[in-house]
Amino acid sequence: MVPEPRTLGGDSPAREAGELLSRPEVRAVFVCEDEQLVGVVTRGTLVRDVVAAGRDPTKTPVREIAEPPRHTLDPELPLDEAFRFLEDEDLERVPVTEDGRLVGVLSRSSLQRRLAEDEPPPVDEDPGAVH
Repeated sequence: MVPEPRTLGGDSPAREAGELLSRPEVRAVFVCEDEQLVGVVTRGTLVRDVVAAGRDPTKTPVREIAEPPRHTLDPELPLDEAFRFLEDEDLERVPVTEDGRLVGVLSRSSLQRRLAEDEPPPVDEDPGAVH
């Protein structure tokens, strides 16, 4: 899990979200108010709700364009269940919240790596065989 992901307050201008999203590694910007996750802004959100709508990105607060998160995960959810959820829903990443407060982001790729590390090494059929 990526702890304490970068967030913006609801009053932040859409332009600030756009600056963050211009980085290739940033796929979404989380919008929080009073420590509660209120929404997510993606590149698609900016194009649809600001650029295509003709809104001024310096005057449009992100709270007005942030989409409510479709899914969140509980930090106590076992890793294998979290991975299965991401697979079943075909999600790359999902916010992790505790009582509505954003505590991190879990990505399918990092979960996959972690679960692979936890797997025991394969057992030889014949431990006495010479290879």
